[in-house]
Amino acid sequence: MFLRRLGLGTLIAARLLLAYHPALLHLQDDAQLSSPLTSYKRLLEGIFLFQNGVDPYTGGTFRHSPLLLALFSTAFPLSSTTAPIIWLAFDLLGAVSLAKIYHSRTQARDRNRNFVLVAFYLLNPYQLLPSLARSTASIENALSLLASAFACSGKSSYALLALAFLTHLSMPAVLLTLPISLLILRGPHSSLATPTAFHSWSKLIPLIAEYSIYVGILSITASSIAGGVHWSYKTWGAFLTLPDLTPNPGLWWYFFTEMFDHFRPFFLATFSIHMAIYVVPLSLKFQHDPLFAAYIILGIVGLLKPYPTLADAGLFLTLLGVFPEIYQYLRTPIVTALLHLHSSLLLPLFHKLWLSQGTGNANFFYASTLVFALANGFAILDALQAGLRVGLGTRPDGWELVQI
Repeated sequence: MFLRRLGLGTLIAARLLLAYHPALLHLQDDAQLSSPLTSYKRLLEGIFLFQNGVDPYTGGTFRHSPLLLALFSTAFPLSSTTAPIIWLAFDLLGAVSLAKIYHSRTQARDRNRNFVLVAFYLLNPYQLLPSLARSTASIENALSLLASAFACSGKSSYALLALAFLTHLSMPAVLLTLPISLLILRGPHSSLATPTAFHSWSKLIPLIAEYSIYVGILSITASSIAGGVHWSYKTWGAFLTLPDLTPNPGLWWYFFTEMFDHFRPFFLATFSIHMAIYVVPLSLKFQHDPLFAAYIILGIVGLLKPYPTLADAGLFLTLLGVFPEIYQYLRTPIVTALLHLHSSLLLPLFHKLWLSQGTGNANFFYASTLVFALANGFAILDALQAGLRVGLGTRPDGWELVQI
């Protein structure tokens, strides 16, 4: 007990020391850690304009939710002193929620395992670096885990409210509505090995209606803060129209940079639909284990969303610790790890060669984002096939499993 508390205290102290180190301020400008929709500097600019009576949504740079605008303008004002503490608090909230999810799923009282999960969440480079850059993606990850933890505990209203807040910060979170609602109804216990059909689909309607009410109330609140509904086009609309083509680790920006304008609406719709088409099939396939369905959908959204950061991949990789039953069935963990290592070296290198030294071009950086996408794709597919493989059980002696 003492060693765990000492270790946690050391982790928190180390995180604070890193967050206050002036040499790491340049991380706030890193396109891999912050997107135009999660940038800390853009958030500060919007708050400054808002406090001086200027509508921050009249320009083309501020794309954060009015809820964040109000939160950080009043209750939690941002400064060089308070910001590291606020971001660390959200990371601790996410880490505790992750431990709660694991406990709800396994019913294990292994405090050492909980400490490992918390430490991995706080030290995972894909989580740590965006937090040091003060990207609001860290807040989104904390809300994702908080909503899942409440759903695992059967606290439907809290879970749906947290999901509604998350939707206001990141519109693709609406795709989690179905698996989170199923998770509330079915519970978090591992059922990958014992698939059973879910017959109470009508019970989803009140939950989805409650979630819609929360989103509506928050939208009215946001509109009153912003002085109109024009904020929705600048925030939610950015996920559908891709107005800012700032390079990022995602798959959209380069494709639409090279595209003729008259093809743009068609491919915007295609890319958006592609991200959404997996939700219903995966929720139906894993209706017996909605937590696993939510996990896979989180990975797909992080891979295919228009403005991803390293934090999206970090959340998926961290959540793998909640599903120990699939470890023995993973086929390509080494390949996935090496791809992530490869892309984590190429992304900053090619970005610097292109935009800082001018000795490369956009193809260099986009090639590294494709390697990163391949790493995430391998991780998602490997976890998916392992989850399906658990349901087949142990192979008897003398038998061989063949995929037809």
